[in-house]
Amino acid sequence: MTGQTDLATLLASMTPELTHDVWVFATLPPGATIPPGVTPLMTYAEAEGLTLILRQDEARAAGLAFVFPSRRITLNIHSSLEAVGFLAALLPALAVAGIGVNPVSAYFHDHLFVPAERADEALVLLQAIASGAP
Repeated sequence: MTGQTDLATLLASMTPELTHDVWVFATLPPGATIPPGVTPLMTYAEAEGLTLILRQDEARAAGLAFVFPSRRITLNIHSSLEAVGFLAALLPALAVAGIGVNPVSAYFHDHLFVPAERADEALVLLQAIASGAP
């Protein structure tokens, strides 16, 4: 499976889906282990430490400092990792609305983490793009 690369098809066929969980970003220093009871959605190793995207309740229970309480919008279309312009076509609408976004591209889908309190608004904007509304 290689995923879709045609930008028009990606935009017209995506079905953005908002999850209910509140996700946060935390970091652990280099060499630290992930605390028990923490099941990150994603980890990313940087020189400064290990970034975790995890549920807010797990971060609190583990005593981890965190930032950016957000909700995840999954763009339900199998987008190719080589697709050109997909996120670039979506993110300006969120920027104009003043909605910060942290995008994550995985093998099958792109995911947008948006501020929890603005998630419903972000979803409406993305649905409008998918439906071709100006």
